[in-house]
This record gives sequence, structure tokens and C-alpha cells, in this order.
Amino acid sequence: MKKPAKPAPKVTLESFVSKMLPLLELEKEAEIAASTETIGMTNPDVLQQRGSALKGLKCVGVEAGLLGKSLLLLQPNSGELLPSHKLSTHDVVLLKPNKGGSAAESLGQGVVYRIKDKSITVAMDDVPDEGVNSLLRLEKVANEVTYQRLKSTLLDLGKGVSRGPATDLVPVLFGEKPPSFSKTHATYEPYNTELDESQVKAVKMALSAQDVMLLHGPPGTGKTTAVVEIILQEVKRGLKVLACASSNIAVDNMVERLACHKVKVVRLGHPARLLPQVLDCALDAQVLKTDNSSLAKDIRKEISVLNAKILKAKDRKSRDELRRELRQLSKEERQRQQKAVTDVIQGASVVLTTLTGAMSAQLQKVDFDVVVLDEAAQALETACWIAILKGRRCLLAGDHLQLAPTVLSKEAEKQGFGTTLFERLAGLYASQAMTMLTVQYRMHEHIMDWSSHELYGGKIQAHELVASRKLFELDGVKKTPATEHTLVLIDICGCDMEESKDETESSFNEGEARIAITHAQKLVESGVKAIDIGIVTPYAAQVNVLRRMRNEEQRLLEVEISTIDGFQGREKEAMIISMVRSNDKKEVGFLSDKRRMNVAVTRAKRQCCVICDSDTVGKDPFLKRLLDYFEKHGEYCYGLYYQ
Repeated sequence: MKKPAKPAPKVTLESFVSKMLPLLELEKEAEIAASTETIGMTNPDVLQQRGSALKGLKCVGVEAGLLGKSLLLLQPNSGELLPSHKLSTHDVVLLKPNKGGSAAESLGQGVVYRIKDKSITVAMDDVPDEGVNSLLRLEKVANEVTYQRLKSTLLDLGKGVSRGPATDLVPVLFGEKPPSFSKTHATYEPYNTELDESQVKAVKMALSAQDVMLLHGPPGTGKTTAVVEIILQEVKRGLKVLACASSNIAVDNMVERLACHKVKVVRLGHPARLLPQVLDCALDAQVLKTDNSSLAKDIRKEISVLNAKILKAKDRKSRDELRRELRQLSKEERQRQQKAVTDVIQGASVVLTTLTGAMSAQLQKVDFDVVVLDEAAQALETACWIAILKGRRCLLAGDHLQLAPTVLSKEAEKQGFGTTLFERLAGLYASQAMTMLTVQYRMHEHIMDWSSHELYGGKIQAHELVASRKLFELDGVKKTPATEHTLVLIDICGCDMEESKDETESSFNEGEARIAITHAQKLVESGVKAIDIGIVTPYAAQVNVLRRMRNEEQRLLEVEISTIDGFQGREKEAMIISMVRSNDKKEVGFLSDKRRMNVAVTRAKRQCCVICDSDTVGKDPFLKRLLDYFEKHGEYCYGLYYQ
């Protein structure tokens, strides 16, 4: 008989703060070592090889946009594709002259706004005075503001919040007193009348929570749908809500869904980090609307014209004069905005931002009735406290059986820095304050069943609309050997396709990559749209190999390729998983992380294809069960003959 799980050890407020402060410093040092410090010590060529920099860029255009920011469009001077890199949207980057060492002074700092195969767009507050007409390079840097905010929050928490809105909430979150629920609001009139039974139960539980409630949402179960319904119900009750998530994408997802209803929402954040479709909800956009709109447009036009003139100016005197004029215009716009910021936030029923964004100056003196944290199981606990301290009650929604937040410092991770608040509270209050969603709306039941039985006690059921849908049932897709199966296992055992290491010690497997690209080609030839296909792998080096091969095939350019960690929260009609590991020692590395493989498999809607060396991967009991499941319920192919 299985022994009952041991109760989670109690964490006191004092022990939490004293433990996390030094671990936060370790994590900060690790990120700086991986970016800023490395940049100061390593030459640009090595940085580009590591993917932390892009060299030989030219500025081909500047446009005014993103609520007063300037967008610099950069392309390789060679006219070819951007080289393989690790830059992604929302990264903080330095713009530097292409010539000179890594210690060269930067022309300015910006945020990556958009990345395409042949260009990268960076949002900056101002166009640099000079140097933009020469060849440039971008270098990724650590964002130290985040660490400053996390440290400040820990210090505030340690001092006590006796006068803050979370006075009664904090003791519950540290196990000093149990969570409590009221039956007063057990019934409600739904906005979304199509919620399933488990979602309705979750909404009722959240509305009756007096302090904290946990919403456990396995892959595809409509977690955010339930969260949005809860927010709408809280607003209907006249309460002010702060809604946060660890990623900008998750925040924007909530914004989009709430904006469909007549709810006053405001989205905080750098415009370059927001999806275009939610810019109208952005704080800056709403501030502009409170003033004379024609005047705002005129100033924006003048700023755009001045930016273009600065870019073309040939002498420093002309640039200085234009810069002075630009600063005056920007000052005028900022003054108008600042006067309206308070009114916009006070008038909003729901304020949405990332967790670290909750510490922005605009929210310094604003309290909330309810704090809602989506993706809570992917957020560092220290980050969650930034938002929680602003509210009287909190709802945490997430899935601690998917990937935890990334921790760069191995020592900090070893000491528990990556343990999330959601996971900790699930250990304390699983039977008292947590409910799980049990109907999933994404996957064919064969894709879902492995995850359900392996990780969720067999409690997840596929909705009838998705339970049996096939890839070849999509419009324009033919039934072929490539599209008829829901599960596909391609085994490279004995195919002489062993893994290799790149200069960063990341693993890659060219043979597996070629098979993954071949399967993607077969899908496209059968009528599957390239944009409906995703390829994921645990290793960054394999991502680079896959992207290089993809870029050689014009039809596959829209196939999305990413690490498994980078694809969490996403989905595609067809997913291809390249496991990479193939070695004599039968080492599988972090492939054995159940949460990582849970994420990888459950991204697929109609087909999931796994490519691996069964002799290596199958030595891990957990992965062996996965391979056995795929072989039993899907199509088994031998890699050597997969052409």
C-alpha cells in the first residue's frame, strides 16, 4: 500500500525572507555572468557564436510608434538571413558600433520588439545622436531592474505589512492560519454559459474564498477561460482587480478576453512587450485618449518627422538642435500623460501587468480587492509577492506539473529558489483550497491519455469536440501515411545518429534533425499548413540545427521551432519532438523531467510525433512508459528508412 505523502514543511515568513535574499543575489549574479559580465570580457565574435549578440547590422528605417517609442529596423548588411541567435522579443539589448571590443560604449538601450528571418526591430526611447548610419551590433544584457524590484519586495515583506491591504492574507500564505470560505457568493449568473462542471466549481470556489484559492489547470483544460470568468464576476461585485502573470503573452491573453466585455481594463507595460491587438488597452494609449486626440496625433507626427531628420542629419550641430526640439516635444507629451495616468488607473476595474510590472510607479499608491495570478506555477515566489502585497484576497491559477520557472543559478535552484508559491501552497492546502479542472479542449484523447494517467491520476477527460479529431480532417489536408496517425514514434536506434555537443556544451543530433524536417515536409506535402506545425526539443543547440535546415526549405519557413521550455503555453495542430540524446552511456539528462515531457507532448492538438533513440531514452523508466504508450497506440517507424 502506498504511503501517504508527508505534509509539506512549514515555511515561516522570517525564514522565507532570510533564505530568499541571498538566493536572489546568486540568481542575479548568474544572469549578469551570462550577459553583461560576459559581454565585458568576451569579444563580439564569441558572443555571436554563443547567440548573445548580432553583428554586422544596418539600420534601414526608423518609425514613430508604440506610444512615443522609436522603432529601429535592423538588417544584416550582407542581405542574408540573421545568423542563429538566442535573442527573443522583450529582451533588453544594447545597440553598439559594429567595430570595437565588447567594452565599447553603447549608443543606447532598447527592447527587442519583433524578430524575422532577415530583420530585427528594436524599440528605443530615442534615436541615438550619432553612429546609426554605420554598421551596428546588438548585445543582450541582464535586466537588473527586475532584481531590484524583487529585493525591495522581500525587504518590504520582512518588515511586515501591518498597514497594507494584505495584512490578513499573509499569515494564511505562510500556514499560520487556514484559508476560509464563505457560502454567500456560491451562486452567480455566468458571463460564459459554456463552462464545464469543473470550471463552474472553480468559479464558485474562487468567489467564496476569503483569502486564497488555488485553481489547478492541466494542459488544455481552459484555465484562463475560468480565470476570466472569475475576474468578470469580481468586477460585477464592484471589486477592483489586479491581474498578473509571469509572461507578457499570458497577460495579453487575459486582456484580449476581458476587452470583449464591457469592462474597464488597463494594461501596464512597455509597448514593445505588448501584442499589437491589445495596444488600445495600454495605459499610454488610454492616457492619450483623455487629452485632445488631434493634438496628440500632431505631436506624434512631429516626433516622427524629427526622428527621420536626426537620422539624416550630417553634422552634430544640426542633430543637437533637432534633439533639443525633440526633447521639448517629448516633455510636453509626458506632462500631458502624467496628469491623466492617475485618472485612468483609478477609473479601471481591472489593471493587468506582469508580476514585476506590478511594482511600477503608477501603482505605488493603489490597493486592490483581489489579486489574480495566472501562470502562477511558472512564477518565482518572490515575484508573486510583488502583486500579492497589493490585495486583500488572491487567486493563483496554474499547473505545478508543467515547467517551473527557469533558474540560472544552479546553487540557487539547489537551495529551493525555483520552488513556486503555487507548489508550496498546494502542499499546504490541496484538500482545503484547491480545485482541478478536468475537461480538456485541445488534444485528441490518445495524446491526452498518457499525460492524464501519468501525471493527473487519470482524471482528465477529452471534450467530445476534440476527442477523436484527426490531422487529415483539417481543410485541405489529405489522408496520407504522414497524416493518418495521431501518435508517431520514429526510432533512430541503430541508425548511427549519435548526439554531439556544441561549444556551449548543449547537445544536438543532426540525424534526428533531418528526420524531423523530413516529417514536416511530408506533412506540408499532405496539405498541412507550415504555420500549424511546431518542432520542439530540450536543447538550444538542436534548435539552431533545426532552424538552419528549415531555412533551406522555402515551404517550411513558417514551421515554428523552439525549445520545449520556450513553447510552454503554446499549441499546434501537429507537434514534432526531437529528443536528441543517443549515446553509449545511455544518459538522458533533463529529458527525465516529467514536467518537461508533459509540456512537450501536450502542445499537440491532432498529431504528436516523437523522434528518439529508444535504446538510450528507454533506459529511463518514465520515458520508457512514454515510448511504450506511443508504440501501443500509434505508428512505429524505423528512422533509417524514414525518407
